[in-house]
Parts: sequence; structure tokens; C-alpha cells
Amino acid sequence: MSKRTLSFVCQNCGAAYGKWQGKCEACGEWNTIAEEDSTSAVGARGPGKAPGKGRPFALEALSGETHEAPRLATGIPEFDRVTGGGLVRGSVLLVGGDPGIGKSTLLIQVAAALARTGQRSVYISGEEAVAQVRLRAERLALLDAKVELASETSVEDIIATLSAGKLPRLIVIDSIQTMWTDVAESSPGTVTQVRSSAQALIRYAKKTGACVVLVGHVTKDGQIAGPRVVEHMVDAVLSFEGDGAHQFRILRAVKNRFGPTDEIGVFEMTGLGLREVANPSELFLSERDLGSPGTAVFAGIEGTRPLLVEIQALVAPTSLGTPRRAVVGWDQNRLSMVIAVLEAHCGVRLAGHDVYLNVAGGLRIQEPAADLAAAAALVSSLANAPLPSDAVYFGEVSLSGAIRPVPQSAARLKEASKLGFARAFIPESAKAEASGEPQLTISANNTLAALVADIAARGTNRGPRLLKE
Repeated sequence: MSKRTLSFVCQNCGAAYGKWQGKCEACGEWNTIAEEDSTSAVGARGPGKAPGKGRPFALEALSGETHEAPRLATGIPEFDRVTGGGLVRGSVLLVGGDPGIGKSTLLIQVAAALARTGQRSVYISGEEAVAQVRLRAERLALLDAKVELASETSVEDIIATLSAGKLPRLIVIDSIQTMWTDVAESSPGTVTQVRSSAQALIRYAKKTGACVVLVGHVTKDGQIAGPRVVEHMVDAVLSFEGDGAHQFRILRAVKNRFGPTDEIGVFEMTGLGLREVANPSELFLSERDLGSPGTAVFAGIEGTRPLLVEIQALVAPTSLGTPRRAVVGWDQNRLSMVIAVLEAHCGVRLAGHDVYLNVAGGLRIQEPAADLAAAAALVSSLANAPLPSDAVYFGEVSLSGAIRPVPQSAARLKEASKLGFARAFIPESAKAEASGEPQLTISANNTLAALVADIAARGTNRGPRLLKE
């Protein structure tokens, strides 16, 4: 009888150790290391056992006939946009998001929309009973859709059931952390079980051509729980983001083998479920404060979609020894860099002020093109100088104080013109791309200092002097 081999595996990142310890050295988390039997892992062999004899397979030439991956539209355009045009046969998608953000609601709506087109859709929940899923479907008015439901956690039973009938086109597994398989002896949710269950479901999808959507829990820092190898195994990783205080939800493609990455779909949470937002720019700007200092409209790009969003800034005198820097929806380090450039090259005094920056609507901006809009909002708040309500801003600020060009300037300007904006503050090098929008008044600058001086001249702040002598 072979001797059991034990290992201690971190349930957060998957790092393995020879003995138990309180803190994982790989991810820094405490009390996440659990004992697992490594002899039960997929592909493991006991000591002294010879490796199994493999079977030969045919090799193909690099040149040959290729076909575009066939896609199946789900009937929800925002979901299809993020996946690259629809679901691909045999693909596996991993959807992650915070608890209560609406992952199950989104996927039951996708399954129902696909079932209404005549395709077989199966929704398997490992966290809820069938009656609970039916209650959600009743609230969402989806009872007429022929979605097949089950509450099961055994991967072998799920695959046997699916293989017995007509091939499903969509299979939703909610969630992968609740699944377990006989090939691993550890409890559900552990690294070994998550990896083994995902591998079995991926193998079934590739063999049959069904599309499998796995729901994944996330850790407190927003990463999908379990081993990172699962994200490499699947074809696409989608992140469902949002703030509980806002009704907007963002479905973002983090990885996609069959389409563009960083593409987003915008949804609004309503009493009848998630509603698609066809024009997110108009929605994000619908309640902005016109004529208030510290607000600037940023013309950004998310994937292939131009998006206009309001950036709000508040600069207030501080009584603390170290001024506070708080930011929501943008990179904290990026804000620190913009503040340093304003101090060093523009003469703006911010060392004695608390700085608060917020991206309205709960959207998170990741591109550096928001530097110019953030800087304009900060100076506007400090100088008490309202920015033009019909103006948009975009441009990257370098450490030397220069305004650098950003990609897809023409698409940004076109979106601003479509929504009725009349002015645009852009980098000087992007002025040539503005010729296609003659109704926009272009204000191009090479340096941030020129824009700061213009805003400060219109300010009404008579307290401490805005600029250094």
C-alpha cells in the first residue's frame, strides 16, 4: 500500500509547503494554508508505480484551412459585446465578482434569453435550491423561458446527466467553488478540488462543443478565489464590477481568446433585473453638477467604446500634519503623480490641503488619458473656478509637465460632439485628428502649466494664494 503524501496548500493563491505555517509567503495572507492529500491530485501516482502508457496522436501542419470561430448570439447585446460577438462552441468562461453584485442574476437572464431562441440552456446551482432559483426567475419575469435547472455539486453526476440527453448549448455552473470530484479527496472549495473540477468541466466542453460558464468567488482584494491556473485554463475571464451604492454594473473582459480584452458592457440594476445601457455616456452624465467647481468631463475609451464620465475633485485645507489623499474609481498612485507634477511644474500649492477625487457613477478608470481631466478638476476646486460645462478633457500628463497624446482621439471627440459638447481640451499633437469634428472648439496645449494658469485666472479663491511666487 502506497504511503499517503501530505502537503499544505494555500487556499488563496495555491502555493504549496512541506509543513503548516500561519502566513503564506507567496500572497501574504494569514490562516489560509490547509492540509491536502497530494496523492489524490489529478495525474498523481503513488511511489513505485510505473507511468501509464500514452496513446499516439496525429500532428498537423501549421498551414491549412482555417475558419472563424462560430458564435452564438445570446440575445443580450451588451453581453455579446464583451464576449467578442457571442458564445463560441466549446469555450469556457469564468465570471467573477463581489458577493451580491448580480452574477447569478446576469447569467440566469443570459440562459433565459438563449433558451427563448430554441437552444437548450442548463443552469446548475451548487449554492441554491431549485426553488430559490425559481423565485429569482419569477421576480425577473423569466418563467416562460425553458431553462433546465438543477441543484448539484458532483461533477461526475453533472457530466453524466448532461451526456444522457440532447447536447446543451449553454451550461452555467454556479459556482465552481462548490463543485467536487471523486479524483480529489479534499473538501469542496480547496485548491485541489477547484482545479480538478474545472479541468473535468473544461474537458467536457472541448469534447462536446458546449459552452460552459463558471461562476467564481473573489477574495477581498478583488481577485478570483482559488488557484490562478484556472484563469489560464479557461478561454475567457469576465469581471462583473460595481458599487453597491450605485445601480450601474460593469461587465469587463479581462481575458478573451476569441475577442478583444478590456471590452466592457454596462448594465443598470433594476427591480426586474439587469437592464442594458445602450448609451452609458449619457447615463453617467445625466445628473452631473453644472457650474460647480471641481468637476470635469473626461472623454475616455473602454475597449472599443468611447465613454464620457464626470470626474469630481474636492481640495480643502487640512488640519492634519499629513494631508489626506483619497480616490475612488482611479489609481491612487496616478493621483499622487498628478499632484506632484502640479506642485513641481505648475506652482500649485497642494501640500497643505486634503485631496479627494471621485469618478461619478461607480465606474473605474484604468487609462492614463484621465490625467488632464483630473488635474483640471483639482485646480478648479482649489481656485473655486468652475470649468466650462460644455467642455471635455483628455490627455496624459508626463513627469515633465508636458501633455502627451493618447490613442483614439478621433473617437473620443466624435462621442463628445454627439452628446452636445462644444469644447475640447486636448494635447497639441492630437489637434490634427480634431478636423473631423468642426463643431467643436479645440483648445490644444503642450504643457499642463498653460491650462492651470487659464483656470487660476478665472478663479475666485481669495484665501491662501493658489500659485507659488
